[in-house]
Amino acid sequence: MESVSRSSTSWKTIDLVYCGLFATLMMIGANITSFAPFLTVGGVPITFQLFFAVLAGLVLGKKRGTIACTVYMLIGLAGAPVFAKFNGGFSMILAPTFGFIVTFIVIAYVAGVVVEKYQTRTAYIVAALIATFINYFLGTNWMYAAYKLWTSAPDGFTYGLAWLWMIPPMPKDFVLAIFAGIFAYRLQKVLKILPVK
Repeated sequence: MESVSRSSTSWKTIDLVYCGLFATLMMIGANITSFAPFLTVGGVPITFQLFFAVLAGLVLGKKRGTIACTVYMLIGLAGAPVFAKFNGGFSMILAPTFGFIVTFIVIAYVAGVVVEKYQTRTAYIVAALIATFINYFLGTNWMYAAYKLWTSAPDGFTYGLAWLWMIPPMPKDFVLAIFAGIFAYRLQKVLKILPVK
């Protein structure tokens, strides 16, 4: 199949637009409960940051997807209230859940690597599922370490309890990962952002 004319490493105005768009989508996804209050379980907001982070890697590829997620994180650390519950500021680095935000960058890269090499529908879905697993694994372990090392842990806090907290959003996130894979595969046929192998 003939490759697209532009290099996967070349940058154009449209690339900046795409990165800005996905950073914005993550900001909206972080506070979707402001528009849909019922998406709160046990006081914990069910966000869509993970969905858009995965989608960024699948649609934009490893470089642009990583940049989009990095921009989102930096905007939040600069003080803009773009994290869940409209939080922001450099102090968020010490928050137990900050590890999930850091892993958005990692999973966008991983998802991008997979789909840039294998551009099939199955590859897109598998990449999304792998990215979601990485987010849960690294984010939950970061949270556990944070509570044990630099944040006051709740009474009776254990490693098992940390994972128990992850159960409510888990089914939603893995279902959305499959949807992200299918949607990104179809979207790529239209946008043709990634180089065609």
